[in-house]
Amino acid sequence: MLEVDGIHTYYGQSHILFEVSLSLEKGEIVGLLGRNGAGKTTTMKSICGMLHPRKGRLVFEGEEVTGEKPYQLVRRGICYVPDDRRVFADLTVDDNLDIVYRRTGEWSRDRVYEVFPPLKEIPGRRAGFLSGGEKAMLAVGRALMSGPKLLLLDEPTEGLAPLIVRSLEEQILRLKDAGISILLSEQNLKSSLALIDRAYIIDNGRICYRGTVKELENNEEIRKMHLML
Repeated sequence: MLEVDGIHTYYGQSHILFEVSLSLEKGEIVGLLGRNGAGKTTTMKSICGMLHPRKGRLVFEGEEVTGEKPYQLVRRGICYVPDDRRVFADLTVDDNLDIVYRRTGEWSRDRVYEVFPPLKEIPGRRAGFLSGGEKAMLAVGRALMSGPKLLLLDEPTEGLAPLIVRSLEEQILRLKDAGISILLSEQNLKSSLALIDRAYIIDNGRICYRGTVKELENNEEIRKMHLML
């Protein structure tokens, strides 16, 4: 479904990503793991069009999409959920969902509420008054309203209590069951391993490891070198 082929991304003159390559098949949850500042968010932004790599290619469903704008990629089915949620604080839960609704027939508010039942209880509450877990659910739910084929989830469990993290993990797995592929950026190794099929580790802007969950679980040296905070 997605092929990231040797991308180099910069912030101004600062070279951040160095020949990053990864792939994702339809129906997979793939983890992009690494410490804070390793390059996870820059990779996500490069895929969703918020940043444009100076070298390398991005291919989605067999078509090159390098250089396309974010709204063009959303129309193709790629949707990014940032780590800071970016919900519209002054709008209600219902309004946050409706503002990005695409009339594809795939996702509606009712279907989002089936995936995230806690939101169904507070449709008229302003997003600025939601808890951290509720904002995380709303951010993902809002992305679903665009009818995505691929979700880019950037640190979805950051700052959440363990009980809320477990609930969110269950809901992410439900999205996979619904046919949505997911690239998951995380520092939380325990949470990631409960969800992902394969893993890439990024460090200092370079992919330094790729393998299955079982291979990563059995490689203590790699975990200590690149993931232990």
